[in-house]
Amino acid sequence: MFYRRHYYIVDKDCVESFNNHFNQSLLPTQLKYGAKLVGRWMVPIDHDRVEIFTIYEYESHDHYTKIEKRIRGDVDHVERVEAWYEELGGREHVVNKLFHYVKNEEIFDTVTKDIS
Repeated sequence: MFYRRHYYIVDKDCVESFNNHFNQSLLPTQLKYGAKLVGRWMVPIDHDRVEIFTIYEYESHDHYTKIEKRIRGDVDHVERVEAWYEELGGREHVVNKLFHYVKNEEIFDTVTKDIS
């Protein structure tokens, strides 16, 4: 299995919009192409920022890259994402002002499967 963590630190003012965007656009497209959602969580960091992270499971790294290629080629999905950015003032504004940190990374399971 291949696990991916998509991690964000975002401005608290965009949390509701970002969560709605995730549930209405990002997640359905991931599931449509075969990703499995493990979960998505958030926790306040301070008065202005919130940590949000999502964990997905894939059959393999190759499976992950195939899904990502299909998502990037999904014109309707790309248009929804761009429309969301525009609603918040444009991609540059979101990336530079509302998203304080973004990281997409492989994570590794450390639980021994043969626990007696």
